[in-house]
Amino acid sequence: MSIRRYSHRAGLLAATAVAAGLTVCTGTAFAPLPAASAQPSTTTTPFTTPDTDNCPERDSPPPPIDASEVPTPGETAPAALPIPDPPIGGKQMRGCGLVLPPGAPPLPAEISATAWQLTDLDTGKVLAAKDPHGRYRPASCIKILLAATALPQLNPDTVVTGTQDDANADGTRVGIGPGGRYSNDQLFHALLMASGNDAAHAIATQLGGDEATIGKMNDLAKSLQALDTRAATPSGLDGPGMSTSAYDLSVFFHKALAIPEFAKIVHTEQFDFPGYPADPKNPDDKDHPGFAIANDNRLLYDYDGALGGKTGYTDDARQTFVAGAERNGHRLSITLLKADVLPIRPPEQAARLLDWGFALPAGASVGTLPDAAPSADSADSSVALASPPVAAPGDDATHSESGHDSLRLVLIAGGVILVLVLLLGARQLNRRR
Repeated sequence: MSIRRYSHRAGLLAATAVAAGLTVCTGTAFAPLPAASAQPSTTTTPFTTPDTDNCPERDSPPPPIDASEVPTPGETAPAALPIPDPPIGGKQMRGCGLVLPPGAPPLPAEISATAWQLTDLDTGKVLAAKDPHGRYRPASCIKILLAATALPQLNPDTVVTGTQDDANADGTRVGIGPGGRYSNDQLFHALLMASGNDAAHAIATQLGGDEATIGKMNDLAKSLQALDTRAATPSGLDGPGMSTSAYDLSVFFHKALAIPEFAKIVHTEQFDFPGYPADPKNPDDKDHPGFAIANDNRLLYDYDGALGGKTGYTDDARQTFVAGAERNGHRLSITLLKADVLPIRPPEQAARLLDWGFALPAGASVGTLPDAAPSADSADSSVALASPPVAAPGDDATHSESGHDSLRLVLIAGGVILVLVLLLGARQLNRRR
């Protein structure tokens, strides 16, 4: 079976590359352009990490470069989210530039991420960060929040039928087809491994549609005190008011990793995904066979101890990346926002920051992740969301099987009791004789 690897757009602009004296290529290496003559070539400006010391994204992400966030007719763009005071996670999280623990060694070079955060997954301590509460666009990394919202609510064995609306989803698609039969487990693999926006649509449909799903995602974000986050789409496509932060993505990843299904899926390298039948309206169409999908997180293959994570890219968000790793029983996560593939790709930047984090002395910390703080009208997510979903009217046969199993158990138990009563009665009759 062939493997389809659906990665995000590389995000390289040819004009930018040429201006920087680089050629555009599909691999990770970039070679200088040959000199036009024998004269010495002009030196290029050395790479520098984007400066955030003056808090350029304190209130909201920078203006979009396209029309992706234009509100629909009759609607207005939402106002910027309020800035919590004191900052969530501790007073040092107020910093917009580098936030480092005392005595920290020099940071690794060639980190192009505008904002990032390194977090201890076991203790919830923030080890180091850059502009942790700066507001940026999440791209497909918001699918972590979608998964944390939907996984506890949807039965993984429930099977749904693919629709044309699923297949028409904008952006990256795994390959859902109309009439195909997909379990939720398969949809979540497509969502997190191949970043399928068609899978996001199929999942959101089961939660009541895009608007209802966005509301649930934002409610969960608020309950987790991820107050820099506003989801505008379930998939991560840019929309009016969309924002998150390196801090909030760390919160979502920490929450999602506590869900066994999530942890298993993001650690999966390859997965078989079903096909779909031929279009009955098209006599020339044929059945579309299943195929294998590969995880688009390169760190999973290249970094020892990788736990998995999520990639993202849009023209406005640029490269976004979330990942975790374990070394000597110690687990860390790294979140990157508004990064680029120059001078090295986001997974390589993440690997360097993880190596740096694992080398920090014990006790290093500049802040903490918050505990879940649900509002009075919402259940504690650590309890209620972990409860098995209740079967709703209209669910397919997969849900009703649990009721059938209970009935079978009752009948079997009743039969056993009846047999015992008959045997006891027969024994009493024998004694009287």
